[in-house]
Formats: sequence, C-alpha cells, structure tokens
Amino acid sequence: MAHDRDDPDNRDGHGSRDDGDGRDDRDDGGTQDDGRDDGRGSAQDGREAQGDGEHALGRRERDILALERRGFSGPGAKERAIREELGLSPVRYYQLLNALLDDTRALAHDPVTVNRLRRIREARRAER
Repeated sequence: MAHDRDDPDNRDGHGSRDDGDGRDDRDDGGTQDDGRDDGRGSAQDGREAQGDGEHALGRRERDILALERRGFSGPGAKERAIREELGLSPVRYYQLLNALLDDTRALAHDPVTVNRLRRIREARRAER
C-alpha cells in the first residue's frame, strides 16, 4: 500500500487528501483544513489510534521529537527535512518545538531529547 501514500490524490488510501495526522499539505503555518490549530496537534492526529487518550502526544508532536533526535549533515539538511517530512515551514516547526519543550507529555515521551533541548534553550537565553 506504499504506492497509495505517494499518490497526491489518495493520501490515506481512502480517497482523502488529508492523511489524518493534523498536518495540512500546504505550508500555511500548520493550520488544519478546518481552521483549527492549537499548536500541539489534535485528537485526530493519532492519539486515539495510540489508545492513550488525551495524555499522549499527537503524531505531529512525536514526529517533531523524532526529527530532533536525528543528526543532520550539511547546511540546510534539517530545514529541508522539516519541509519535506513534516510539511511545515522551519519557523512554524521551531514554534511548535519550543512549546513542546514545556509540555509534560513530551517530557514523558522522550525525556532525553526534551531535557537536552531544554538545556540548549536555557544556555542560549543566558547568553542574551
């Protein structure tokens, strides 16, 4: 079924362009098709499928943390991955990431990455 995902007119394999992950295919700052954007994903982005209810991170949030765990070589590689894999502008990505660092659900999901990024953020704030 991997070929269905590559078809731009059949993103979820059921004829819908919305793949249910809360991300809009357009680079419009991350708003969803219905105009909602709480900055943390939505219940439609995978929480129900995970079975953890309200206390779990959404798919977009998990994808952001996964991207932060990766290493990137060369200038622009991370920004390119942000656009291609998450469908977000780098500015919107970093806004969402910054909010995630203060989210206890993110800390519970990936404490190593969240604590590392918090230390980096605090060091940069201290430099100012």
